[in-house]
Amino acid sequence: MTFTSTIRSEASQCESHSYHSAPFVELRNCLPSEVAIISPFVAQLVRFISRYRKGDNFEIELAVSEALANAIIHGNQEDPSKHVCVTCRCSRDGDVSITVQDEGQGFNTDTLPNPTFPENRLGGTGRGVYLMEALMDEVCFEQRGTVVHMRKGFALRSGAEGETK
Repeated sequence: MTFTSTIRSEASQCESHSYHSAPFVELRNCLPSEVAIISPFVAQLVRFISRYRKGDNFEIELAVSEALANAIIHGNQEDPSKHVCVTCRCSRDGDVSITVQDEGQGFNTDTLPNPTFPENRLGGTGRGVYLMEALMDEVCFEQRGTVVHMRKGFALRSGAEGETK
């Protein structure tokens, strides 16, 4: 696996969601559609993120793992001729935004069943997207679901409660 990174400053947008704008380091990589690559790639990506975002990054790790599994298995259907491209931006203040893009046909993100509803608990779809949305601060899809944008903001302290948001 090879990584490329650049330092830039610009704002990203996904439909109506606008992401944090600050100087950032960007990493881009295209991966083969092989399930076996997910764990080693995510481990390496989390090490990269940890240089810019201190603390526990488990939520990011799990969300990226789910996004890659969805892209490889459902999007590209494990077709070895297709790739999944990942872009990760880490700002100097700890904000992380990640984009995962596959070469599949996409899906209707509006009709994905909620896996927490009793009638869907034993179903085989929707858990990965549900986890991404639960773990990240922002998640949005573009291009019929073939592109997912995720963002995890830097931890803020609430003055009154002393809780991390």
